Amino acid sequence: MRESRPVIALDFPSFEEAKEFLALFPAEEKLYVKVGMEIYYAVGPEVVRYLKSLGHSVFLDLKLHDIPNTVKSTMKILSNLGVDMTNVQAAGGVEMMQAAREGLGDKGILIAVTQLTSTSEEQMQECQNIQTSLQESVIHYAQKTAEAGLDGVVCSAQEAKLIKQATHEDFICLTPGIRPRGTEAGDQKRVVTPGQAYQIGSDYIVVGRPITQAADPVAAYHAIKEEWTQDWV
Repeated sequence: MRESRPVIALDFPSFEEAKEFLALFPAEEKLYVKVGMEIYYAVGPEVVRYLKSLGHSVFLDLKLHDIPNTVKSTMKILSNLGVDMTNVQAAGGVEMMQAAREGLGDKGILIAVTQLTSTSEEQMQECQNIQTSLQESVIHYAQKTAEAGLDGVVCSAQEAKLIKQATHEDFICLTPGIRPRGTEAGDQKRVVTPGQAYQIGSDYIVVGRPITQAADPVAAYHAIKEEWTQDWV
């Protein structure tokens, strides 16, 4: 089921900056936020506990990638934080992803990263030595993720439709690289607008700088949310 709220990437270097940003929103407005490596490594589990205490939904974006036993043990710890969604790297393999599922249990949505939206096909082929197309690589990782029993993948919206065809319609496609018209792509290579992401088949969209660095973050958030949901029935 699609999430109507854009997931806001809280990519701040300090807890205080994240708190100041969240304070701009009315207390009754419950957000869906992404906690990435930057703020998690700066603050630790406390940031997740704080966000949950405010009633926000949390996507913990740590992209775990290690031996299966380590990932399973880590997921057991993360399951106690009450996160709504977390992830691993699909490149870790089916066994590792299955171990992650066992560790997390039913305490949240578990997805896997296919190829980062900052990765171009040329970079993938040169640095990862994956000599297929970027699209083929993403779909292959998605199929392995489904085989492992995970709920979905992180991918570019450009690949969402094909991934659902290669897996199943309920397979979640969470898509970063969302940029409203007229904004810079930054370090993202494969970008789409919120409206395009809806049309293609994204289930969740992640938006960072177009909201967090906007002159009016609350207005920017609601504009993106409106574009994302305007065609929903």
